This record gives sequence, C-alpha cells and structure tokens, in this order.
Amino acid sequence: MSVKKENLLETAETLFYKYGFRGVGLKQIITEANVATMTLYNHFDSKAHLVEEVLKKREARYWSYLDSFIDSNTDNPFMAAVEAHNKWLKEYSYKGDMFMRAIEDYAGTDNNIESIARGHKEKLLHYFEELAKMQSVDNWKELAIQFTLLLEGTTSMATLIGSEEAMKYSIAMARMLVSSSSGRRKNINTLIPGR
Repeated sequence: MSVKKENLLETAETLFYKYGFRGVGLKQIITEANVATMTLYNHFDSKAHLVEEVLKKREARYWSYLDSFIDSNTDNPFMAAVEAHNKWLKEYSYKGDMFMRAIEDYAGTDNNIESIARGHKEKLLHYFEELAKMQSVDNWKELAIQFTLLLEGTTSMATLIGSEEAMKYSIAMARMLVSSSSGRRKNINTLIPGR
C-alpha cells in the first residue's frame, strides 16, 4: 500500500471516529491528510469506497489484536479474548463502536458499508464458536452467543461508565461464563477485581 493511501486511510479513520461518518466530508479529509484532491480520487472513487476501506482496515487490526492475545494465552482463550477486547476499547474504541455507527448511518444504502459492518459482528460470533469447539465445550453455541453478547455489551457500557469500569465487570462476567460452562457457578461480586 502506498504511503499516501495509508495516510488517507489513517486520517479518514481518525476523523470518522471523532466526528462520525456523516460529519466528515472529503474536503476535510484531503486537508487533514495534506494531499491533493486527485490523490484521494486516484485511490478511492467515492466517500463510500473510502469508508469501506477504513472499516476493512480497522477490522483487520482488531482481529490481529485479538489473535495476538489468544496466541499468548492458549490455556484460557475466552479470558484472553475478553481482556484483548477490553484493551482494544481502552486504546482504540473508547467513544463507541465504529461498526455500529456504520450500520446506523448506512442502513439500506446502495453500498457495501452496512454489510462490512454487520459482517464484523457475525465474525465475532463465529470466532467464539470456533474457540468453544477447540476447547471441546459441550454447549459451544450457547457459550459463543454469551461471549459475543458480553463483548458487545462491554463496548456499549464503556461509553456510559468508562472503559476501566466496564472492563472490571466484563472480566467478572467472563469468569462466570467460563466457570458455568464447566459446571461451577460463582457470585459476580467475588469475581470483580478490587471488590
């Protein structure tokens, strides 16, 4: 990927995340990226195409982030995924979910943006299904849905109560899910760090 294209994608992602997809025009992206108008159009034929590429790049970064945590903690991949997601929220997604924003802003439009964003959510469910199968969990589908709900809920709550507080609860709930999948249930208050 060329340096200018990379710069355009990074600038667009930052602006879209800060101001929303509808709140940012191509002119602002061109100005902030310090490139000529033709440079943008040489790489992206429309704003929709730029948004699609931004989402694809962000998604690839997210999965790489999760995979690196799970690779370093193969004994408990569910907890590793939750911890990775929490760190991702703290570092990259503390103002809300860019994929949900894309679904809201581009629902029913004539482009691939909504399907890319929805695909990201579906992939999260499949990701946990595969983890559960690899761990030989009997109720793998149920556990995958529960962990997907946990991460999606954590993402929403981080904007309301802050990423640190959301992280405490999500880790406690993840421990309960792992524990209950092996037949042991614990009270949530005993699992929240620092309580």
